[in-house]
Amino acid sequence: MNEDEKQKELEEIAGQVNECQRCPLYRGANRAVPGEGSPDAKIMFIGEGPGYWEDQRGIPFCGAAGALLDKLLQSIKVERKSVFIGNVVKHRPPGNRDPLPEEIAACSEWLDRQIGIIQPKIIVTLGRFSMAKFIPEGKISQIHGQPRFIEFEGEKYIVIPMFHPAAALRSLEIMGKIKEDFSKIPELLKENKDQDIMRAQERPESPKEEQLSLLQ
Repeated sequence: MNEDEKQKELEEIAGQVNECQRCPLYRGANRAVPGEGSPDAKIMFIGEGPGYWEDQRGIPFCGAAGALLDKLLQSIKVERKSVFIGNVVKHRPPGNRDPLPEEIAACSEWLDRQIGIIQPKIIVTLGRFSMAKFIPEGKISQIHGQPRFIEFEGEKYIVIPMFHPAAALRSLEIMGKIKEDFSKIPELLKENKDQDIMRAQERPESPKEEQLSLLQ
């Protein structure tokens, strides 16, 4: 599938998301936030759900957390327009509460289709809800910044769990961790790192901590 074909399919999904009534979230939302970015993105960022400004503008990560995400991208010399950014739910939960399991399930088709179309090299999960989509047993405080190969819908992706930028804005400690985790992305974009991750995952499964420390 070429870039134009990918773009057309992503636009079709966006149109369907804008009309979606699969869960009650649409009733209190101002606008749907389907996601945006390059159809040929090598990096896909997945957050939790739209906040106030995202709901107002229909653009993911356009508030304070988005400004931090932009700075983090600049720190690794990656342009925002070259990545794809989305969320596990496409309408804002009331009062910015956590998305409910049934809301995430109702919205999963849209995100799954976006991943399948783009097929990024790296998926960066921002926050525990997007991490749980790929690593349901994981604890973000333990595995943040640790890349691993995940098989999803018949394809393998490098998945890097990270803290949500909003959490970093509330904590200097988490801010330091997310900056350090972001600094690993450029090396992971290089082909030779694929084998490093695969070798790390083929190690014996004891002790348990070794399964969680893939490029440490």
